[in-house]
Amino acid sequence: MSQSNPNIVVVGSSNTDMVVKTPRIPVKGETILGREFIMVPGGKGANQAVAASRLGAQVTFIARVGNDIFGDSSLSNFIANRINTRYIQRDPETPSGVALIFVDEHGENVIVVAPGSNAKLSPDDVQQAEAIIRTAAVILLQLEIPIATVEYTVSLAQSYNVPVILNPAPATTLSPNLLHEITYLTPNETEASILSGIKVNDTSTAETAGKKLIELGVETVIVTLGAAGALVVTAETTKLIPAPKVTAVDTTAAGDAFNGGLAVALATGKSLLEAVQFANYVGALSVTKMGAQPSMPTYDDVMRFMANSNT
Repeated sequence: MSQSNPNIVVVGSSNTDMVVKTPRIPVKGETILGREFIMVPGGKGANQAVAASRLGAQVTFIARVGNDIFGDSSLSNFIANRINTRYIQRDPETPSGVALIFVDEHGENVIVVAPGSNAKLSPDDVQQAEAIIRTAAVILLQLEIPIATVEYTVSLAQSYNVPVILNPAPATTLSPNLLHEITYLTPNETEASILSGIKVNDTSTAETAGKKLIELGVETVIVTLGAAGALVVTAETTKLIPAPKVTAVDTTAAGDAFNGGLAVALATGKSLLEAVQFANYVGALSVTKMGAQPSMPTYDDVMRFMANSNT
């Protein structure tokens, strides 16, 4: 890599994940007996921050947690993962975010999030970190925080010519003005469908949706397609980057691992296609373990995986 230990700023959510392994996902009105229960740190922003840090980046995380035991645990976890916590606010009134997750025997999941203090992360919270945002190699965001805060962060980053990766999850519509300011948009199939108005169910429809989002102003669209890999769409080209084959244990944070890997690879000078390939390997390796942040691999883990892979 051409630039070691890049400065990456992640703005987003922090949750505590309460995960139950089940034989299958229950249907409406049904009660089933689960298997293991684990409680682990999560939240898309926190997951992506941990992913980038474990891959060697210097990560600053801008977030809001409650003044409770979940907030205490989250801060301890960030410190253990060498993340700069200077701009993590403690909310005295609103509890920390939590997520309830069911994971079936195939590694598929359903998730319900109670945002808590994440919903109060404000533009003022981000403004306090303007000095470090100005010098960042990449800014990484998601949509588990107020959209006004996302819009402010993106505008601030653009004013300093700092590239922005927006992982538009959970899925929602976005304003044309915001889309025009995004350097890299990383939707999955569902998110690409909502953003473009085009139903995505294969590579062809992903390409159509990606081109629509380019027309709406996004510079680069990367549609993540699960086991099939990721489709890179720009104004000039479209290319599918295949994912390595693995046996999934828990897919909960695969997208977060991918985005953390993408941020690090881009920040260290990899080309777009090389960065997406690296991110594919990070995402694939993450699904081979249980839990969101516990599954995030180190840079050495990824290098070994790439060396031993046939993909």
